Amino acid sequence: MVGTVATAALVLSGCTSSGYPADPDGTFDDVSGGTLSVGLVHHPPYVDATGEEPSGSEVDLVRAFAEQLDADIEWTASGGEALMTALESGDVDLVAGGLTDQSPWSSKASLTRSYAEDAGPDGQTVHLVLAVPLGENQFLSELERFLDDHHEGATP
Repeated sequence: MVGTVATAALVLSGCTSSGYPADPDGTFDDVSGGTLSVGLVHHPPYVDATGEEPSGSEVDLVRAFAEQLDADIEWTASGGEALMTALESGDVDLVAGGLTDQSPWSSKASLTRSYAEDAGPDGQTVHLVLAVPLGENQFLSELERFLDDHHEGATP
């Protein structure tokens, strides 16, 4: 009995004041009321990074998420490999650009649950996702909650 109580106390002491799940690198706390750094892969209609300001369905989604967090947005447009490296190193907080749940980057990033379906280039249905840093579980949970509330079953 004493061992069980001691184990429970030890487990509970590992929880943060911001609740479970936690972000080891503090992404959610840093972004909330701060700056959301977003990597964009040019992939219309989800992301069009060719203009002065980015546009597209995922850009609109990210803007709404940032507004909910009271965060400014810093956009970085580049290729997928460069952005996933930036995500891994903490230089961006989120990557958008028509990523799917079949993304080859799943070992370098946490992918959200699918927020929408669309037709892929071969006509097959693809499930769209966004990418965040591995292990930043509070940030991932908040983003997924937002996606669930704003785009459940929607197509871009």
